[in-house]
Amino acid sequence: MQLGIVGLGRMGGNIARRLMLNGHTTVVYDRDEQSRTVLANEGSTPANDLRSLVAALDKPRAVWVMLPAGAPTEDTINELIGLLEPDDVIIDGGNTYYKDDIRRSVALKEKNLHHVDVGTSGGVWRLERGYCMMIGGETEVVDRLDPLFKILAPGIGNIPRTKDRAKDDDPRAEQGYIHAGPPGAGHFVKMIHNGIEYGMMQAFAEGFDILKTKNSDNLPAEQRFDLNLGDIAEVWRRGSVVSSWLLDLTADALATDPQLNAYSGSVADSGEGRWTIEAAIEQAVPVPVLSSSLFARFRSRQQSTYGDKMLSAMRFGFGGHKEPK
Repeated sequence: MQLGIVGLGRMGGNIARRLMLNGHTTVVYDRDEQSRTVLANEGSTPANDLRSLVAALDKPRAVWVMLPAGAPTEDTINELIGLLEPDDVIIDGGNTYYKDDIRRSVALKEKNLHHVDVGTSGGVWRLERGYCMMIGGETEVVDRLDPLFKILAPGIGNIPRTKDRAKDDDPRAEQGYIHAGPPGAGHFVKMIHNGIEYGMMQAFAEGFDILKTKNSDNLPAEQRFDLNLGDIAEVWRRGSVVSSWLLDLTADALATDPQLNAYSGSVADSGEGRWTIEAAIEQAVPVPVLSSSLFARFRSRQQSTYGDKMLSAMRFGFGGHKEPK
């Protein structure tokens, strides 16, 4: 299949590469000429603007927008609406607010266009490993795009099958992608995924903060332990119930910088954490862990701890996010 991709940053470029490595073709556009040139040298067809990207695509077209949520995505989609033709598809693969997806899908439908939202997890490492995807959109359109999603997904890999999973359950879930529901459903599921991610990261950060301060002068001498946090992270990776990719990233960070001096501990938050709390309020669901983890990031920008530096290290590990010094 052929796919147009707008936005060739940390994830958009690797999406193009993974598709091309598996026989698909891509037409790519980014405001940065160097990004376009790099992908062109690897087999993509570069476009100088959105109009030329649309002109280079076969009908019915599919254009994947991989840009920051908000104005960059909104402006790009609005411009594409004026360039595309009936039955073409706009795929929003960024971290857009799901209510914006619902609104945009209505606007696109009036133009006989289709909207698909893809919540994409996996960070900067997914060229090799594949992307976990949560997809919202019309069934017929999502099925049309399935060859692309199948290639981008990680596949079943070496993860054991879930015991007692029903045979008639959607087999795509085991491959690392699902059709979550109508437009907006994909980004809603990804939003909650990121809210949970906040809580998991905060738990690791707080736990390692306690381990580090066990050698504090505030404790009686006989109760002080000088613990090797790198070794603790490493042993927990092997057979522990808290083993996870986040713990892998923590172990990597501690191995190279035990004091985490490379990180300020001023931890940013993206929209998904806030939107998760808003959804909880709308649905009257108590979320003390998720809300506390978001508020902890607010606090980190006023006074940071070792645990906050660990949060920064994890964010850099999975997404290349760099906090301000």
